[in-house]
Amino acid sequence: MKKIVVTGATGQLGSELKVLSENYSQFEWFFADRTQVSLDNLAVLKVQLESIQPDVILSCGAYTAVDKAETEPELADIINHQSVKIIAQYAKDNKVKLIHISTDYVFDGSSSVALKEDAITNPINMYGATKIAGELAVMAVNPEAVIIRTSWVYSRFGNNFVKTMQRLLKERDTLGVVNDQIGSPTYAADLAQAMMDILNNGKWIPGIYNYSNEGEISWYEFVLAIQEIGGYTCEVTGIPSSSYPTPAKRPAFSLLDKSKIKAIYGVVVPGYKESLRKCMGL
Repeated sequence: MKKIVVTGATGQLGSELKVLSENYSQFEWFFADRTQVSLDNLAVLKVQLESIQPDVILSCGAYTAVDKAETEPELADIINHQSVKIIAQYAKDNKVKLIHISTDYVFDGSSSVALKEDAITNPINMYGATKIAGELAVMAVNPEAVIIRTSWVYSRFGNNFVKTMQRLLKERDTLGVVNDQIGSPTYAADLAQAMMDILNNGKWIPGIYNYSNEGEISWYEFVLAIQEIGGYTCEVTGIPSSSYPTPAKRPAFSLLDKSKIKAIYGVVVPGYKESLRKCMGL
């Protein structure tokens, strides 16, 4: 029986993979928290992997506090880049399949068309810089790996945009939401399914792939969808990013083109509203 280790097991994607794992009993699953696979402790990481002896690594753990990364660049780099290099090297040395999760924040937001996997990367914040460093490290030491770039991840678990907006839409009479950042959200349960579809495909074609739900929307339009599905009465208005300054700059446009993952692995990509409804249980 092949053993799958999931790093970042308590995060949104790791939690959704745990739910999904019940459908894949042909595998032995090991959901590793921060103490079992310590992405912030490079001295012990290889030894921890050796003790688990996985056949597959689903690399979901990351430093994802985008604004905090601006003041903790060293820690973000250790978790998003240096630890990922060790994992990729371990996978290469031990013929372990590796799927690593990356982000749309590797782009600068200057595109006006959906970004393909070979689009030029140019991160505009520290989080994006550490994630592209991780990608480059994976490809350098282990060209047999699969990297999936995703965007605007939310789920039933942890803290995320959808949950925050549901709370604010209940609590407030009015809400201003940024309307000049364009992309597409990703329901973590769908991304988890895409990872398993790749794993069970029967063919293994390494490289970088994009995955997010279908649709081209702003955060403002995303909140309007949450409002519509949830039946909230709060008045929502669109505001420019300049009215809501954050420590880390966000790309203005980071819509991902999903044609490669569909063509090569036959992955089905649901529309964002359909997945949002599922997540909200409506």
